[in-house]
Amino acid sequence: MKTLSFRSVNHMRRAVRMTIPVVAGASFALAAWVLQAPLAASAHAAETATATGAYTRPALVVRGEYLARAGDCIACHTAPRGKTFGGGLAMETPFGTLYTPNISPDNEYGIGKWTADDFFKMMRTGKNPDGKLIYPAMPIAQYTKVTREDSDAIFAYLKSLPPVHRPNRKHELRFPFNQRQLLLGWRSLYFREGEFQPNPARSVEWNRGAYLVEGLGHCTLCHTKINLIGGSWKSDQFAGGLIPVQNWYAPSLTSDKDGGLGDWSIKDIVDLLQAGNSDRGAVYGPMAEVTYHSLQYMTDDDVKAMAVYLKTLPDNDPGRKSGPPATVEPAIFENGQHIYVTRCATCHGERGEGKLQHYPPLAGNQSIEMDSAVNAIRIVLNGGFPPCTRRNTEPYGMPPFAQNLNDADAAAVVTYIRTAWGNHGQPVTARQVNELRKAPLH
Repeated sequence: MKTLSFRSVNHMRRAVRMTIPVVAGASFALAAWVLQAPLAASAHAAETATATGAYTRPALVVRGEYLARAGDCIACHTAPRGKTFGGGLAMETPFGTLYTPNISPDNEYGIGKWTADDFFKMMRTGKNPDGKLIYPAMPIAQYTKVTREDSDAIFAYLKSLPPVHRPNRKHELRFPFNQRQLLLGWRSLYFREGEFQPNPARSVEWNRGAYLVEGLGHCTLCHTKINLIGGSWKSDQFAGGLIPVQNWYAPSLTSDKDGGLGDWSIKDIVDLLQAGNSDRGAVYGPMAEVTYHSLQYMTDDDVKAMAVYLKTLPDNDPGRKSGPPATVEPAIFENGQHIYVTRCATCHGERGEGKLQHYPPLAGNQSIEMDSAVNAIRIVLNGGFPPCTRRNTEPYGMPPFAQNLNDADAAAVVTYIRTAWGNHGQPVTARQVNELRKAPLH
């Protein structure tokens, strides 16, 4: 879905003035979204804070905490075993290692001397107060959409926290990627500064969801294919892509029925985002961290709004259809079937039907069938647990089989589950399995 430009929105506003009887309701709803949606989130957050004894904090700070969770700031700006928002997390990229900055209110190393204007300028322009360009490992192309009111709330929350006196570590990027001025070229291609512009033809709920998904949630950062220079094209938005270095595949969020959300219900999406599991599957890998740190704390209304928006994303490859099941060598299929029956069927069922809500079905599972077999291979090798959330306090996990299966056997069982029971996935090879044995476990 294309993001509306300022010009197109202004044109729509002129059209609204000319056809008031037709779209008055939509215009009123749009105004209500602008005025009420942030306040609704704030009210819920304040209620939650009151229940936990934090009612003495200013409402702006409480709202800022909620929004910081929506943006999942803690996931990047807190190092393992480090102090909250003290920075220092190493982010491996194809260009070298970036280290996240300290955003605590420390006067020397953090944002203690920043003003609300400084913070908002950083969010809107992708530049530090000194004018230094920020590397796009931070979702600058998404955070530019955040409103001034929400930026001020996040800043108030960060300023309310204890300062962390921890120096920022210098990035370790290879030449020429360590030359920040090269970011000017990247920005000319992939960065468009400007606040999110609501669509007056859509509902309050849809616009709220779009704002969260496209802005603070920065979903496109993972769920869009990234090219060799770390950018992504609008035509590929939400269509899925491999996350560099981490080697997890972020699936399509479009209405693609083969690998996206085309036949998911709103409830399916809400359950997956907020609880970490649903009747359609469970989150693992980087998405498990997003649910754990961020989405489980968001209001029911906000998560539903995100689901409503996601359900409207068009399939950007409508010609792609599921064909007949792939042809698999009989010996490989039989070996995979034997391994599945002896090691997997107890939980996932003889016909891949699963056992809801604990063990996801494999038959008709898009994450199993989609073009990329990366996630299926990694789960078989490394196992994993969905996150422990408020709605799923005792998640059931899957044990690793890397130590039990050689490359050929792992490839056989993944091939089996991708092609059995009418699934339309393609076979995988022992070489693909071997390459992913070396992938990072996070």
